[in-house]
Order: sequence, then C-alpha cells, then structure tokens
Amino acid sequence: MVTVARSTVVDAPIESVWEVLRDFNGHDRWHPAVARSELENGRRTDQVGAVRNFRLRGGERLRERLLSMSDRRRSFRYAIVDSELPLMDYVAEVSLKPVTDGNRTFWSWRSRFRTPPGREQDLSNLVAEGVYEAGFEAIRQRVERPGNRYREPAPASTPAAKPAAHDAIEAKAMIIDRYGGAGELHEATVSAPAPGPGQVRIRHTAIGVNYIDVYCRSGYFKLLQPPGAPGMEAAGEVIDAGEGVRHLVPGARVAYACPPVGAYSTVRTMDAALVVPLPDTIDDITAAAGLLKGMTAEILLHTVHRLKPGETVLVFAPAGGVGRLLVQWASHLGATVIGATSSEEKARLARGAGAAHVILPGEESLEAQVRALTGGRGVDVVYDAVGRDTFAHSVAALAPCGHLVSYGQASGDIGSYDIGSLAAGSVTLSRPNYGHYTGTPEQVTAITRRLFDAIDRRIVRVEARHRYPLREAAEAHRALEGRRTTGSIVLIPEQDS
Repeated sequence: MVTVARSTVVDAPIESVWEVLRDFNGHDRWHPAVARSELENGRRTDQVGAVRNFRLRGGERLRERLLSMSDRRRSFRYAIVDSELPLMDYVAEVSLKPVTDGNRTFWSWRSRFRTPPGREQDLSNLVAEGVYEAGFEAIRQRVERPGNRYREPAPASTPAAKPAAHDAIEAKAMIIDRYGGAGELHEATVSAPAPGPGQVRIRHTAIGVNYIDVYCRSGYFKLLQPPGAPGMEAAGEVIDAGEGVRHLVPGARVAYACPPVGAYSTVRTMDAALVVPLPDTIDDITAAAGLLKGMTAEILLHTVHRLKPGETVLVFAPAGGVGRLLVQWASHLGATVIGATSSEEKARLARGAGAAHVILPGEESLEAQVRALTGGRGVDVVYDAVGRDTFAHSVAALAPCGHLVSYGQASGDIGSYDIGSLAAGSVTLSRPNYGHYTGTPEQVTAITRRLFDAIDRRIVRVEARHRYPLREAAEAHRALEGRRTTGSIVLIPEQDS
C-alpha cells in the first residue's frame, strides 16, 4: 500500500479556499490536469455518494465517489471507483485548518492506494506532483491575495489575460432619460470601466426582469436616477476582477440579484461582494430567471414567516415568478397551499406547481371562499404581492393570530390603514424589504446555497417562459404590466464581441 501526503499554506481565509474545494465537481475549472468533469445521475455537487466522471488532459478517464463531507471540519473524503490509471483501492482526504497568523489556511491532502509491482514510485510521483502540487498552485492562483509571496503572473493564454486590464469596454444598454412608461426605455451606448478594488466586470448572458424594474422605470422607487439603466438581476461571465476580490476569477460563471440598478446592459462593472459563483447545475437562463425571485421565496418561507408542516397558506399570483416558487416550496415543506389568481389558465399552472386549491373571482368574496375551504378557520399565512386591491381581503382571510406578509404592490400602494382593525384577529403584519435580508455576503451565501439545493433537488422549478432580446425590454415591461406573463421573463443581450 502506497501513502502520499502533501500539505501547504494558502495565503487566503479558510472560507475562500473551502468555497472552491467543497464543489466536488468543480475541479475542472481550477485543476490544470482535469479536462472535463460531470456528475452522474443528477446528484448535487456536495452530495455524499455523488460520482464525478472526468477525463485528464492526457486522455485518461476516472470516476470518483464522494464518501463524506463536513462543512464544520472543512474536510471531505473520496475514492476512485473506476480508473484507466492503475490506482487501486484509492482513498483520499482533503482537510483545511485556519492559520490565525495572517488569516491563512493550512491545507492537507493525503491518499492511500495500491499499484502494480514496480510502478509504486512513478505513480506516487504522479499523485504527489501532477495532482497535489499542481492543485495547490492552481488554488493559490485562484484565491490568494494580490502581492502575496506565492502569487505568480497568470500565463497569457489563460482567461486572466482575456480583457484589456485598464481599458473601458463599450457596451449596449437599455436606459431611461426620464421617469415614465415602458416607451421611455431606449438603447444607448455606455462604458463599463475596468474594475477598481473590490469590483468585478461581467459580460451578461441573461438578464432577469422583475416588477421592481417597473417601479424604478416609473419613478415609484427612486433606486434609479435618470439617465440610467434599470435591472437588479443577471447572469454572465467574469471578464476581470479588481484588487481584493478573492471569490471570483476571470472566466467564472456568476450571477447576482442586488442593487444598484444597471443590469439592462451587455457589460457591467459593479461591486463584487454580492455576486455569487454559479454551480455547474444552474445554467445562465435559470439563474437570471430565478435568482431574485428564488431568493425572495427563500426569505419569505424561511425567515419572514418560518413555514411549518401542516400550516395553510394563501398565495396571490401563484402562476407568477415568485408566486409559483412559493407554491412549489411551501408544498414541499408540508403546507396546504391555496392559490388566488385571475384565470383558469393561471389556475391550471398553480395546480401543476402544487396548489391544493385555487380561488378564482366569483360571486363569493375571496375570504368567503378561503373559509369554505378551511372549515371556517382561515389561513395561517398570506403571501400578498398585489397590494391595494387585495390587502383588506388578505386580512379577512386569516385565521386568528395569522400572519399577513405583504411583499409587493402590483396593484398600487395600500394607502393608509387603521392598524387597530388588525386586533380583531390578532393579525401579524410584515412588509419585508429584500435589501435588509440580502445586504451581506454571508446572508447571500446562505440564501443561495439553500436555493441552489432546492433547484438541484427539483423542489422548485424555475421556468423562463418569456424571452426577449435586450433591445425589446420595453415590450417585456408592457407584457409584465399587462399581466400577460406567467413564470419569469429574461432578456438576452446581443454580444458585440
């Protein structure tokens, strides 16, 4: 039995190193020896039992199974289950420990395996140098701080040399010069400057459209000061990153769902802190269609109102972007979901997403229909994104001590409301602000980890039912405001270079 062990110190925080290594299927993006890798049978990249099937750049094929993974101990074990190299009974372990002196990371990588007689030395060297030492250096290039003692310039052929380091990039954007209707959106040429410290420059491949974009365009929300582009959600590829950015590298697939506005563009420079790397299992269209909506659903179901099995939920607009995700996820969590929508077509989509019942406009009021379905009790929680037209009905549909989560106002501001009237049902009222729940990298990481897991496990299904070229953003807004859409809307930029 041959034992190979190597260790090193990486000049980066343990969280940065672990974020890269815990992606069991991500080694083809950083290890120079790996040409291509994929997970078998739809497993998650951090799921114990997952098998990665990959080829080395020399052509050899290997299959490795994840045996264990611990986020608390920052370690995982894996074994070779099939190999065109004579590495038999191969089991390896990777473990990280923090080095408090300078906030660095100690990394240990060790394995045991059998080989044919006479090949012990050359295969031992292959693992030690071609796998471990090469992997150490690749991770250093990816996560270490600029100017540290290990970093070397990236070769000219790597993605790091792709952009012109200090040049601005000309981009196309859909902007407004003044607040108003959808017709105010028009195409313009803008400049995406080279990223400064803590910034990243992204070439967009897909851009999400959300109702908050309408509020920004109309001036209802002052997040956008004309002239400028709306948009808070997009996916794409990192062109280059500024000093101090350690979690994103050139060529990485990324997405974001955060202010400031400006996503309606082909290229954008922005702060990197809330931009997240995309796992291989999430394509760009899905990310742009579902990141903001999915993060909103995660917050509403797990933080604003921590949904419990057995509760009854009323969801307005259950065929819409956030509403459809709420229905799917709440059903998975063991809630009975009632949807409230405007047409039989949308009702069919809501039932397909998991709604046990769907209410349509009729002779009876919404609250009367809810109480008929719940034996007169009402629902435990209402998720209401409509606002003015539904607020009073939502209050009336609640069970005693129920919770009204008013997270949108598609029909307008609810105006003044006598909160004393809420005492009749001991109603709890929440009006969450997305930014308060997603303002730090730690918050975004926790939310997106749960969301990506839910997408991987098919708990939620993100559907980009409506796709428009970026230049047709005005028409996308008209469709959204006219309630002619179900699911998500995505803008596709035309790439000039």
